[in-house]
Amino acid sequence: MKKNYKVLLLVLLLAFASCSFTSKTFEDTDKDKLLIQVITYVLQNWHYDPIKMNDSFSEELFNDYIERVDPGKRYFYKSDYKEFEKYKNEIDDQLKAFDITFFNVVHERMLERIEETKEIYKEVLSKPFDYSLEEVFDTDYDNIDFVNNKKEMKERWRKQLKFSTLSNYDDVLQQEKQAKEKDVNYVVKTEAEIEKEAREAALRSINIYFYDNLDDLTREDWFAMYVNAIVEEFDPHTYYLAPRDKEGFDTQMSGKLEGIGARLTKSMDYIKIVELISGGPAWRSQLLEVEDIILKVKQEDEDVGIDIVGMRISDAVKYIKGPKGTKVTLTIKKVDGTIEDITIVRDVVELGETYAKASVVEKDNKKYGIINLPRFYVDFNDYNNLNAAIDVRKEIERLKAEGMEGLILDLRNNGGGSLPAVVDMAGLFIKEGPVVQVRSTGAPKEVLRDKDKSIAWDGPLVILVNELSASASEIMAAAMQDYKRAIVIGSKQTYGKGTVQNVYPLNNMVRNNADGDLGALAFTTQKYYRINGGSVQLEGVKSDVQVPGRFSFIEVGEKEKENPLPYDEIDPAEYKTWDNYFDYDNAISKSKARMSNNNQLKLIEENARWVKNQIDETEFSLNYKAYKQQIELNDEEAKRFDGISNYKTNLTFLPTDFEKQLFASDTTNLQEKRERWYKSLSKDVYVEEAVNVLEDLKTAYSIKKVAKVKD
Repeated sequence: MKKNYKVLLLVLLLAFASCSFTSKTFEDTDKDKLLIQVITYVLQNWHYDPIKMNDSFSEELFNDYIERVDPGKRYFYKSDYKEFEKYKNEIDDQLKAFDITFFNVVHERMLERIEETKEIYKEVLSKPFDYSLEEVFDTDYDNIDFVNNKKEMKERWRKQLKFSTLSNYDDVLQQEKQAKEKDVNYVVKTEAEIEKEAREAALRSINIYFYDNLDDLTREDWFAMYVNAIVEEFDPHTYYLAPRDKEGFDTQMSGKLEGIGARLTKSMDYIKIVELISGGPAWRSQLLEVEDIILKVKQEDEDVGIDIVGMRISDAVKYIKGPKGTKVTLTIKKVDGTIEDITIVRDVVELGETYAKASVVEKDNKKYGIINLPRFYVDFNDYNNLNAAIDVRKEIERLKAEGMEGLILDLRNNGGGSLPAVVDMAGLFIKEGPVVQVRSTGAPKEVLRDKDKSIAWDGPLVILVNELSASASEIMAAAMQDYKRAIVIGSKQTYGKGTVQNVYPLNNMVRNNADGDLGALAFTTQKYYRINGGSVQLEGVKSDVQVPGRFSFIEVGEKEKENPLPYDEIDPAEYKTWDNYFDYDNAISKSKARMSNNNQLKLIEENARWVKNQIDETEFSLNYKAYKQQIELNDEEAKRFDGISNYKTNLTFLPTDFEKQLFASDTTNLQEKRERWYKSLSKDVYVEEAVNVLEDLKTAYSIKKVAKVKD
């Protein structure tokens, strides 16, 4: 991969000699048009699978962009949409001519509608809501149409605001009840006062959203949305970084994340957690999970939180982040539909907490090892200083010194990282040979190999994966599976991301640029394949032992994204399966039998089905009694699954001697972080089964080895 990256840069640099754009060539071209020119050139010439910019492309882009700027159909009218429709098959022609008329028309109308909306929501929130009415709010925006007139628009906003205010109303009501319980002399507010306070809180939140966030958006910000709509038509991992966003990206890559230690994404109107940084405040709290949705953010000196539904993710982050030591309360909608207030103490999160860590696993006086790897990291400027493969090798040696008889490599929730790190890491478990195949457009495939004949661990190996194991972690699991070197336990399939991206600064494309920073473009340049010739794109890696998980019925993974690249196959590489004494087929068969009768897994599967049903529900009552009854019902039903978190294995987790020495002189709460990890592992049914499989492999290994010696 390192070589391929250099080749790509060389190709780009050579191309610049003859294809660089000079902003002075087009004296009447503003920065937006120049950006379109550069973006379309790069995508058409260097994207792995460039698509034709024709009427079909134009229609898709039209639909996606309108949905991007008005996903809830709360700004545009049907007449606006009809006016926009005349561009439906013309956008491709505009882009080829560096014409941004479509953007300008939509943008100007959006600004008009935003100003009108300010008056609408103020009028709606100036009058009391009647929570005794029997009416519902539907969040399935795909199945509603644009409104015909201002009266219908006001009604749409009324329901939206009533829905948003309902939780405020419940919060204030509960606060009043608690205050009365603490002090019998406390005078409880009247229902009218409570209703008014809830509306005022909603007004403060939406004012912040419109006046501090939407009004703060520059034309450059709006245009970046349009550019991202364009580039994401090519594939879901191609994206544009506007200058301001690029600064945030660069800050993240520098090694520190300040705040709660969570990575977020925006899905429709909602801000969703996609990753918890290991060792960070959110991770340490054990209260937040991937797929949780953040509805409100409240600072420690505030009584009512800010509603962040509908906010740009960069604006929402401003409220979530804050100085180390301060508290932030997040109103969270859990995957199962329940809503909780969770308070987190902010801290500085070192990305070093995402590095490999190991624990000794004891069972029946036998010792095994587990290594958790959150991502495949590497420092290309100092390969030997920061490298996931080197760190894992060190942990293996430390576990071997403890008497490890089998190893678990935990790649669950590992979103990927460096290809060279994967190749080096696979080499820790095989003598030598191909690990992954990489193909670029118009170039022969390249087979990336482990050339180091040394083996760090030749004993029993189990790899744990789930639906969020992606990219580099899929390469690792696939290689070990193809070699029959490890048994893969986990979800039906992993994430299914089989593509490679590079981030390129667009200023490098323009000579004598007087228009300012153009930002950067991340675009797909390669696809990678298993050594057996199959791709993990869309299909992922299918576990040898498939077990249910909390994401079993939820739509996650590459196949659920818009415009994913297709699955395909190439010729296999030349390789030989692992020469060993392990009876893999028997171990897999025994594991499947155990898993099919495991009550904890049955409970997890039942919970996953229930969660799916909660997610599919899109209609919500605006009647307070019905709303409250539903919340209480959800909470009561959720108690059925308390056994999942109360589960206890018969395993003991201990630090290596190396880490014990670190604990003695530690100033970073390392011991506390590890003890939290051990506690989590002690409740992990998947780790428990991984140890059972290691025992089966070890037994078969010993029997076959003795038999071979006798022969």
